[in-house]
Order: sequence, then C-alpha cells, then structure tokens
Amino acid sequence: MTVETKLTVDIDYVNTFSTQKGEPEWLTSLRKEAFTKAEDLPMPKPDKTKIDKWNFSSFGTHNVNSEAYASIEELPEEVKALLNTGEQASNLYIQRNNTPSLVSLSPELVSQGVIFTDIFTAVKEHSELVQKYFMNAVKVDEHKLTALHTALLNGGAFLYVPKNVEIQEPIQAIYVHDDENTTLFNHVLVVADDNSSVTYVENYISTCTVNDGVFNLITEVVANGNAKIAYGAVDNLAEGLTTYVNRRGVAGRDARVEWALGLMNDGNTISENVTNLMGDGSFGESKTVVVGRGSQKQNFTTKVVHFGENSEGYILKHGVMKDEASSIFNGIGKIEHGASKSNAEQESRVLMLSEKARGDANPILLIDEDDVTAGHAASVGRVDPLQLYYLMSRGISRKEAERLIIHGFLAPVVNELPIDGVKKQLVEVIERKVQ
Repeated sequence: MTVETKLTVDIDYVNTFSTQKGEPEWLTSLRKEAFTKAEDLPMPKPDKTKIDKWNFSSFGTHNVNSEAYASIEELPEEVKALLNTGEQASNLYIQRNNTPSLVSLSPELVSQGVIFTDIFTAVKEHSELVQKYFMNAVKVDEHKLTALHTALLNGGAFLYVPKNVEIQEPIQAIYVHDDENTTLFNHVLVVADDNSSVTYVENYISTCTVNDGVFNLITEVVANGNAKIAYGAVDNLAEGLTTYVNRRGVAGRDARVEWALGLMNDGNTISENVTNLMGDGSFGESKTVVVGRGSQKQNFTTKVVHFGENSEGYILKHGVMKDEASSIFNGIGKIEHGASKSNAEQESRVLMLSEKARGDANPILLIDEDDVTAGHAASVGRVDPLQLYYLMSRGISRKEAERLIIHGFLAPVVNELPIDGVKKQLVEVIERKVQ
C-alpha cells in the first residue's frame, strides 16, 4: 500500500529556505535532490506495525520563528531542571522549536578545537567538515522519510571533537517544543576523531499540547579509530505528535559507541537505533527503556551490525506497557561474513500492566560467519506475583510494590544517564506515566 504525501511546501520553497539560511551550494543542491526523490521513494516498513494512516508529512508550518531565550534564567522551570549541575553556562545548546536559542562551550574546549553549535552555523562556518559526514551514516534515499528529512532540515546541532581530545564533562543539548505549530526536522551530527572521547546528552521536551504534528529526527554518530562516544537521550514529546526518530552510529577500529535511551513520547512513534561496527575491535552497546500508555502505537528497532573482526555488540531493551498501548520491540544482531570472533548479545523484556496492553519482543540473530559468539533472551509478561508477595509481606502496599518493581525493571538504563538532572527527569516521567 502506498502512502499519500501531503506537503504544503514545494521545491521552490526548499530552495528559498536554504538560500535565506545562507547555506552552501552543496546543501541547497542536496535538499532539492532529496525533495525530488521523496515523491517516488517508499515509506519505511516497520515490522508488524501498520503506518499507512500515520501522518508523517502533512503540516501547516515548516519553520516557527520563536523568540530566543536571552539567558539561562529565562528558561522554563522544567527545562532548568535538566541542566547539568555546576555546568549551567558551559557546554550547552538549547533550541526553542526551530530557533537556535542558547549555545555555549567552555574556553578550554574551544582552545582544543572542539566545535559545538547549531546545524545552520555549522554548515556555514565548517562547511567541508559537515559535508564529509552529513547524511553519510544514514542515506538520503533509504526511504521517503530520510529524503524528506534531508530536504526539510530545519533544526539540530553539530558536535566535533578533534583527534586526541578527551572531554570529561558531558555536552548537553535541549530541544524545547513549546509552540503547537512546530514541525521539526532535526538533525544531530556528533563526530569524535581518532583517539578522542565525549559524552553527549540530549532532551526533547514538549511543554505544549498538539492536535496533529510531525517530528522527523535523525542523529548520526561517528566514532573514528579508538574514539569513544557515549550518547544519552530522553525523548518526552506530546501525545499529538507522530514521530520518526533514527539514531545511527558508526564505529571505526577499536572505537566505542554506547547508547542510553529513554523513549517516553506520548504519541505514535517509529524509532530506529542502528550501530554499524565497521572496524576490527569495535564495540557497540544500546540500552533502551520505553513506557507506553493510552492508545499509542510504537515500533522500536535496535540493530547492531558487525563488519569488523573481534567486534562486540550488546542490546538491552526494557519496556512497560499500560492502558491500551502497544509496542513492537525488534532486536537485531547481525554478523557479516568476515567478522570472525565477534560477539552479538541481546535481551528484550516487556512488562504489561493492564489486560489490553500489548508488547511484542522479537529477538533476531543473523549470522554469516562461523567463528563467532551470539545469544539472545526475550520475555513478555505481567508483574511477577512472587515479587509482589515478597514486598507486600514486608508491609508495602500493592501499589507501592508495583511501583518499586517497575523502577527496578527500568533501572539498568536509567542509571546509565550521566547528567543527574536528566536522570531525575526520566525517573519523574516514568513515575507519571505508570501511575
């Protein structure tokens, strides 16, 4: 079945938008090429999830010009609560709807050649560097949504860590959604050059209600030789948003890409998280927690692909479903021919809190090499009655006992987030959603 694409913009608008942003010719041309391709490309086909009636392309406003925050003090309280304690004025980017709002980087990191800025400034001031990596891990023509993302890019951030630079403090980005007319095609590009390391943490947070909105979010993470990138994220977007989010990593020789993702959107969501272990000795780990409620439908695919020898890939996914929510959890470990002595391990577990909630955990191993190690585990079920009995026998109420079990169930990912404010926010979101 084909999906009709209803767009309120055309190729002339794309060209004008890019020109007004002062973008280099290579990006303007790429936008127009992608827009043309989008018309004929198919939609993605998430396993066991029908998306033919989901809205991914119909929106009224492509770009919302919001007033930028003048200082940290002007931030809403729920945004202030996310900031890294003691580092509130450094190593931070805040975007309000489609508008770059606050950006800061410590003088020490600037002196070491670190680049951290909004995506529009990056393509103008660091054009060749951005062009080298932009839409490289994710291809423009993979499907209709990747092409539309490229053509209609209207927000995002760029982080580059030069060779041999190790950043100790987390770099943080917060994407604030407070205008119901916002349509977000956000692109985040994080590059760690040889022998460097960085921790990047981002938040998507809605502070408004939405009837029918579209978010199309792509992240590309590139860890070159012997580099390490730890990537944490909490997505907390409004119920009326249909969201496509694609986070993809590439690890070179002896490099590491580690994900800790709290996926807490209230609307229908497709999420792809793919790590390509290209180099020998590379390492990829993805830890994900999900809470679904209401009648939302979600599809989460986590995939680690081994190309290099002696590469290691780990997937851990824990989800909680309540009300009439339904989610598909696909975990894929793929070892390509030639990736000998590699190890692919995964675990997916879903906890259902109500009779009408649905969770489907699908562990998949695709092995094209003999000399490897691989394994998987999956479970879908209710709260363990033995755990409940044990806690209640200690004088704890049933409601409180269930709450403790749920937090314990999700703790392996929650505890991985490196910023206390972000970790606290994720705990509070989980608390609110499972009440």
